[in-house]
Amino acid sequence: METLEVILQDCHSVIREAGALLMNHFDRPLNIRFKGQFNMVTEADLASERFIIDALRQLTPEIPVMSEEEAESGGGVERDNCWMWVVDPLDGTTNFAHGFPHFCISIALTHAGIPELGLIYHPFTQELWSAQRGRGVTLNDHPCHVSVSQTLEISILATGFPYRVRELEQNNLSEFCAFRLRSQGLRRTGAAALDLAYVASGRLDGFWERWLKPWDIAAGWLIVLEAGGSVTDFDGSEMRIGLPRIIASNGLIHGEMIAVLTHPWPRLPSEYLDAL
Repeated sequence: METLEVILQDCHSVIREAGALLMNHFDRPLNIRFKGQFNMVTEADLASERFIIDALRQLTPEIPVMSEEEAESGGGVERDNCWMWVVDPLDGTTNFAHGFPHFCISIALTHAGIPELGLIYHPFTQELWSAQRGRGVTLNDHPCHVSVSQTLEISILATGFPYRVRELEQNNLSEFCAFRLRSQGLRRTGAAALDLAYVASGRLDGFWERWLKPWDIAAGWLIVLEAGGSVTDFDGSEMRIGLPRIIASNGLIHGEMIAVLTHPWPRLPSEYLDAL
């Protein structure tokens, strides 16, 4: 296998080319199918995925690839492989399908479940976040760093909701209300990987979400850490590749975020939930 530095540079070309492919489909009529009531996949997802998988297999034929559409259709590979690519070919498919320009591509190379390389590319703005463990993170080749907001009260946070928000008891609505009353503001943008990249850039002070998949967070996890931030489970314990929950922050407000998520908040009235 090539050195990680060489692989990372090669991946810059791969992810940018995949982004150009997505932009060829953006804001045009799409063939859309649904994997659930709200979870959609488009021809753009599939074309991006095919391109990235083929490119990564040429680059590192000995390393298996876990990608969203393959994994959810029964393909993919087991997570206990020593090295593995973890790919989201289009994070923010709902945004993309509606012509809302907030979506990205996420690629991570993991070793024993820990991300060693991470890339997130926003094709609409042509912003590329790139990180190697222990080497820091860049945004379009310039170093970036988390924010310096010291309290939750002056922080802007982002989150998301599961596709099954109407069915799940742990649907993040109560946490959303709690954080709205304790922070300066909340954003719900619809692309978890891009939210993590924004935390790394200091555009957001923190992010939390549950019911996520490995491809949603693998690259962003490393990118936030290399930008000087903190990434944990909701209770502050160590992050793991298969964990469906994440808190990512500038580190300074991390304890306050954990406190909100670990202290029960009164649940929304059942009649309100029934009306959703």
